[in-house]
Amino acid sequence: MSKEIHFNAFDMNCVGHIQQGLWRHPRDRSTEYKNIQYWTEYARKLEKGLFDGIFFADVLGVYDVYGASPDAALRGAVQVPVNDPTLLIPAMAAVTQHLGFGVTSNLVYESPFQFARRMSTLDHLTGGRIGWNIVTGYLDSAARAIGLSGQMAHDDRYDLAEEYMELVYKLWEGSWEDDAVNRNQDTGVYADPAKVHVIHHHGHQYQVDAMHLSEPSPQRTPVLYQAGSSTRGRLFAATHAECVFVNGQSKEGVQSIVSDIRAQAVGLGRAASDIKVFLGATIVTGKTEADAKEKFEDYRKYVSSEAALVHAAASMGIDFEKYELDEPIVDEKSQAIVSNIEAMKRAAGPQWTKRKLLEQMTLGSRQPPLVGSAEQVADALIAWTQEAGVDGFNLSRTVVPECFDDIIEHVIPILQERGVYKTAYRSGALRSKLFGTDRLPTSHAANRFRANSVG
Repeated sequence: MSKEIHFNAFDMNCVGHIQQGLWRHPRDRSTEYKNIQYWTEYARKLEKGLFDGIFFADVLGVYDVYGASPDAALRGAVQVPVNDPTLLIPAMAAVTQHLGFGVTSNLVYESPFQFARRMSTLDHLTGGRIGWNIVTGYLDSAARAIGLSGQMAHDDRYDLAEEYMELVYKLWEGSWEDDAVNRNQDTGVYADPAKVHVIHHHGHQYQVDAMHLSEPSPQRTPVLYQAGSSTRGRLFAATHAECVFVNGQSKEGVQSIVSDIRAQAVGLGRAASDIKVFLGATIVTGKTEADAKEKFEDYRKYVSSEAALVHAAASMGIDFEKYELDEPIVDEKSQAIVSNIEAMKRAAGPQWTKRKLLEQMTLGSRQPPLVGSAEQVADALIAWTQEAGVDGFNLSRTVVPECFDDIIEHVIPILQERGVYKTAYRSGALRSKLFGTDRLPTSHAANRFRANSVG
């Protein structure tokens, strides 16, 4: 039986997300990001295409590594200005019935008690369609914005994340029993106090004695996304993630990451099928290969190399502005995204240069675009699922909305004809649509914090 392919739109509540410079294209509407109608229209379009969801990226700092200044980021709108993605979700949910919403939130700078309530609220308002992309951040500018001198070390952030997860599991899974809410108008009892528990958490980072303020939501714990590909990140994903977001230059490299995470998950008592892997992808397509290539060349005219380097500099912690085009780039110790530097070395070799980096950025990012007819794109996507073990794709926007119009009009019907893409949504919450159950399975790490064993 063929594996069903899942699609998320990959976007951000800003002007320039991944493909830097394309906001200048005359048909692009991303500068309308401040308009709520822009987002509700977007949601309707994705649901029409039977997308599983929209995956919102987010950052809490500015990209100021390039040239040791935020100036280039501001000039190029490189993820700044950027607004809060969580505030878009209720409006988008109100005009859809099935579309899921994955939202990035940096746990390092969020109080777990308040964050847990926000996610429960969103799960209620969406009818169980919320997911959380767990991140620990990579920008020193974000740390400085909340009064710290800089980020915690990479592995220390994962230590913090482990405790954070324990605490939010206690709140989501352990504070309210399933039958705590009576809503009995005759007796006047809304919730049974004996079935609502104060959780007690006394850890290294957090001291909390409180009950969760929200009654149980459809999923309790949101669908858990995670994107770490470093050694520590993979262990974290194997322990907690249900959906893992990966990027890669080769099928072999991605397949290695996928296999490793799933093997570690099985070693922790989970099933390999408990984890779905989404590959980052950029698609430029049309009715024919010639149409796609023409569109690609048109898009390339608007790419900003400087803006692309600004984004890469921040994610790798390396100031590319100070290097000449063919000058070998020296690794600089930073607390940025470790896996990004490892991926660059795999792609360009140990002696990589700014020129080699720019050669990869054909559409303003390091993610190589898939350019071709709908048939060619469908072939390539299916090959990724078969050869690399991925389950779906986080599709970066190029020129919106036409990039998603093209996928919905041209690619999805072919995938449906081949039996690898749904023709209707399943019922239930987001987790049920993806995994067949609204709640986390008993094999998940959260299970030990459920109401009968809360600590």
